[in-house]
Amino acid sequence: MRRLSVLALPLLATALVACSSSATPGWTYAPAPSATPIPSGAASGSPGASGAASGAPSGSPAASAPTPGPSAAQSGPPASGPAGGSPAASPGATALTISAPVGAATAGFDPTTLTAAANAPFSIHFTNEDNQAPHNVALNDSAGTAVALGGDTQFFQGPGTRDYAVPALQAGTYSYYCQVHPTTMKGTLTVQ
Repeated sequence: MRRLSVLALPLLATALVACSSSATPGWTYAPAPSATPIPSGAASGSPGASGAASGAPSGSPAASAPTPGPSAAQSGPPASGPAGGSPAASPGATALTISAPVGAATAGFDPTTLTAAANAPFSIHFTNEDNQAPHNVALNDSAGTAVALGGDTQFFQGPGTRDYAVPALQAGTYSYYCQVHPTTMKGTLTVQ
């Protein structure tokens, strides 16, 4: 027992010196800064709200800090960025949903008919569930002229989503289609 105590004494002395040292250890871990910017994000529980809309100045901690935990309410659509999402129409605007199920290149969009209010901006929420082929949504008026949509309109392979901002349209019949599969993936938008 005495021999064990004699051997433990140098270990204890080393531990005390190490713990009482004021030098900072060379092994501390600091994560590398993120290459992805912190999203401006909506306040939890207020869909579509942004820092500017909530009254917080852009760049302030209230405008850019993520919420500390999950919320029972869903947040709004993602902000525009290289990974996908795009800005929706103004807050409170109608959102129409179009899906491209797996096999949509031959089966088409779901649904194939939509209705929107005339003279009011709205958004199209496009869900591409098809992991077999790239798709997108484009919109033409009755004369075949393209309607400029806000957001990332490039085709992409699913699964993924995009939100397209649609300007206020006059009453009439419009066609929506996939630019990759225009003969099979098409639908009619009635604006009234």
